[in-house]
Amino acid sequence: MESSQGRILTTHVGSLARPHPLLELMREKEHGRPYDRESFVQAVSAAVADVVRRQSAAGIDVVTDGEQGKVSFLTYVKDRLSGFDTVAGESLLPPSWQKEIDDFPEYYAQYMAKYSSTVAPMRVMVATGPVRYTGHAAVETDIANLRAALKEVSAVEAFLPSTSPSGFGRNEYYGTESEFLAAVAEALREEYLAIVESGFLLQVDDPWLIEILTDDGEAEPAERRRRAHEHVEVLNHALRDIPPERVRLHTCYGLNHGPRLRDLPLADVVPYMLRINAGAYSFEVANPRHQHEWRIWEDVRLPDGKILLPGLLGHATNYVEHPELIAEGICNYARLVGRENVIASADCGFSSRATFAPEVHPTVAWAKLAALSEGATIATARLWRPGTPA
Repeated sequence: MESSQGRILTTHVGSLARPHPLLELMREKEHGRPYDRESFVQAVSAAVADVVRRQSAAGIDVVTDGEQGKVSFLTYVKDRLSGFDTVAGESLLPPSWQKEIDDFPEYYAQYMAKYSSTVAPMRVMVATGPVRYTGHAAVETDIANLRAALKEVSAVEAFLPSTSPSGFGRNEYYGTESEFLAAVAEALREEYLAIVESGFLLQVDDPWLIEILTDDGEAEPAERRRRAHEHVEVLNHALRDIPPERVRLHTCYGLNHGPRLRDLPLADVVPYMLRINAGAYSFEVANPRHQHEWRIWEDVRLPDGKILLPGLLGHATNYVEHPELIAEGICNYARLVGRENVIASADCGFSSRATFAPEVHPTVAWAKLAALSEGATIATARLWRPGTPA
């Protein structure tokens, strides 16, 4: 994994809006209706080429495929894991959302209405048999599409996202929850290995770590800590023997773009996050509930050889962050953990679900990424100014 040697590098979290013709094909596919398979394959390949080109044009150094072929960052695994049935009519909302919904029912009634623009609902997955990985052809297609797109641009590095073993399903087959999580992790390990062996960085998307630790009104703090510890151990087992410097860990507060009064402080998450065997850690910063939390790194020592990917672009607002504000954020982190250990990033994906109405308009997302690059250039000039301590 490249670090910011000589200048601040830029990246983002992964998801980018899909073009409407691809969304229309995906909608038919996801609803089990007839669709042109060859047109879908070609549309995904063309969309990946386009978003990689646009990332490079915006000045992003560490690029990805924009998850163009996936229905969501999470439930895409329904097509890559056997042993699950999908259940219609059940909510996939995390338990912690309910308190927010109870606090702001009018807001969330309006917010949930936006989901009608997605190509398909997020269906609950239920394990009813042995869980196995069956997505080998799909991940190889992801790899091939990104590799082909990279031939047309200049990029420092590239990554592919993959979900963590938790958060998308429940167990009705294994004797214990621990056995279920271990089986899912072992299956997803095959995707992790395929990505790393391709030469790309692996990004593990893990919003569930924060969800586990968040007060849901049911589990006691000790039980939440126990589950978070198990979650870390299970994920590390899935990552075993994969060099940490080939892995990025992304944790966030999920797709809830609401008031967020009950967000867990990042300080409660960091001890668990840093125990996951990754070389870089991505987390929310532009979220105004967390902008102040750069100060936790005054007390928390970043382990040697690790990199922070602070999110300096908001994924829930169409404001374009000012490059000077981005530069200020970069410098705050650089002074605390070392300039070479900071890569400027975004809070989360700009279209974590395939939808005709992403939270951030696609044209705005590209402007945000360009602002991130400009902010990194400003920060570089300040951090590598003659006489500035390394």
